[in-house]
Amino acid sequence: MASLKELKGRINSVKSTQKITKAKQMVAAAKLRRAQAAAEAARPYAERLTGVMASLASKVSGDSAPKLLAGTGADQRHLLVVVNTDKGLCGGLNANIVKAAKAKARALIAEGKDVQFYLVGKKGRAPIKRDYAERIEKHFDTSEVRNIGFPEAEAIADDLIERFEKGEFDIAHLVYPVFKSALAQDPTVDQLIPVPSPETDATAATGGDAVVSYEPGEEEILEELLPRYVKTQLFGALLEREASEQGASMTAMDNATRNAGDLINKLTIQYNRSRQAAITTELIEIIAGAEAL
Repeated sequence: MASLKELKGRINSVKSTQKITKAKQMVAAAKLRRAQAAAEAARPYAERLTGVMASLASKVSGDSAPKLLAGTGADQRHLLVVVNTDKGLCGGLNANIVKAAKAKARALIAEGKDVQFYLVGKKGRAPIKRDYAERIEKHFDTSEVRNIGFPEAEAIADDLIERFEKGEFDIAHLVYPVFKSALAQDPTVDQLIPVPSPETDATAATGGDAVVSYEPGEEEILEELLPRYVKTQLFGALLEREASEQGASMTAMDNATRNAGDLINKLTIQYNRSRQAAITTELIEIIAGAEAL
């Protein structure tokens, strides 16, 4: 049984930990509002861009379609772009993203496909490396960036497009979390390259029944629009990651603070019982000694 000194030391230690988790919870809550607003603000732009692409892609087919839309004509080599966080203490967020990426990799490998990983963020490296060390193509480090923005998404997109143009892969899939709330961040797997043909109705995409004429032409506009679409998708994934990280961190730190409080209560009860037992033992010894005299 632990001594009174040891119990008191444990109580003080847990109280210090509780202060830290409470502080991190408050910091995450403060950052969450801004990160959530940024992620939600980017969604309408991405949806509208997808609608415009639906209208353009419906008028382009065959050899005139850009490579980013038409693809290489094969689907043997797949690249999984996995977007993880750079910091921990955010519950099971990274574990769920890695789980989704591994499930996609296993499914592709079972079909006889060649799978490689393109890792964004630090926390997904170790668990993926344990199972697929030889399949990791590149690490893209964002840990030194204080505020994730469009330049990081543009750098990743330019690298991926360059690799695609060189024929290093046929299809790229984007694995990232979608922020729902502080309690829910769903891992999602979307095809990134070649750009999937949007299913949005072209009439709805243009906003009505009016006939839309493009200048200089659909092919030329798509050549410019497709790389921007890839960058926008990656930018949206990074924003969703930031919001998901803060939401998961706030929830995890709140749970840790509650658990620390429960542990402090249990240790305090144990300390009081041990202290009372020690006092009772001392009283019995004093009374027994008095009676012996």
